[in-house]
Amino acid sequence: MFLSLDGTLLVQLINFAIFFALLNVLFLRPVGSAIRKRREYINSVTADYDAYQAEAKSLRAQADEFRAAARRDAEATLAKARAEASNASAELAVQYGAKVQAAVDAAQATVADELKAARANEEQIVAQLADLMVERTVLEAAK
Repeated sequence: MFLSLDGTLLVQLINFAIFFALLNVLFLRPVGSAIRKRREYINSVTADYDAYQAEAKSLRAQADEFRAAARRDAEATLAKARAEASNASAELAVQYGAKVQAAVDAAQATVADELKAARANEEQIVAQLADLMVERTVLEAAK
């Protein structure tokens, strides 16, 4: 017969049991433990990565909020400075407008005084001019 039940079958079964026990103790348990530790490490790294991503997202959101607040503050400060500059330029325009008007009024007063002075002597100047014209006419007629 091809298969015979004899003593070697029993020895082979015992040998297989010892081999399987040694394989389990020396290889399967340590490899399983290493795989389990590696899986725990990978899971912890994944969890840390997710936590860091969430923290980074939160920090980006805070940074965006800070930038937006800084922009609002800068725009408010700039608008305030523009308004102050506009008010200052309006005040300067009013001051210089008053100075210009005072200079114009003074010039008009000077012109009015000079015109009045010229008109006060107008009759005398006209009489002198008339006398001069008569003298020239008489001198020309006498030649």
